[in-house]
Amino acid sequence: MFPNVKRPDILRLFEKIVVLVLLVLMMLTIAAMVVEFAAALFGQLAQPPLFSLGPPQVVELFGLFLNVLIGLELLESTKIYLQENRMHADVVLLVAIIAVSRKVITLDYAKSRPDTLFGISAVILALTIGYFVLRRALEEKKNGVNRKKILSWRKLPRRKK
Repeated sequence: MFPNVKRPDILRLFEKIVVLVLLVLMMLTIAAMVVEFAAALFGQLAQPPLFSLGPPQVVELFGLFLNVLIGLELLESTKIYLQENRMHADVVLLVAIIAVSRKVITLDYAKSRPDTLFGISAVILALTIGYFVLRRALEEKKNGVNRKKILSWRKLPRRKK
């Protein structure tokens, strides 16, 4: 079909186009979420009593705010993927931690079953341990620290200049 273009080059080009389209769509989504957040905030502040928010309204606003943060983190990870052609696991873990945190903040505890709460707790624990180990490994790689100290609770030494 294209005699001068190798198959992997076509795939890379296609991949870059798809990622660019995803970036544009994510930017539009984030812009819409910011507008939704602002409309909800000003709409609730305008209701009587003026400039007063009750706990349900605050929880709803926090949920919308965290949606924007999740979108921004996804945008950042997509941008890094476009620039470096690889995903950063720490960014992916942060997105997951923010998403689970959003669920915890907006969860109605009165209607939630105990096994659901234990499941969410296990997910939070697994994500934070994974993030901790990953960050320690990245610091080890950067600083050249002994592998046996990776899971140590002590602080890593400063990077040598």
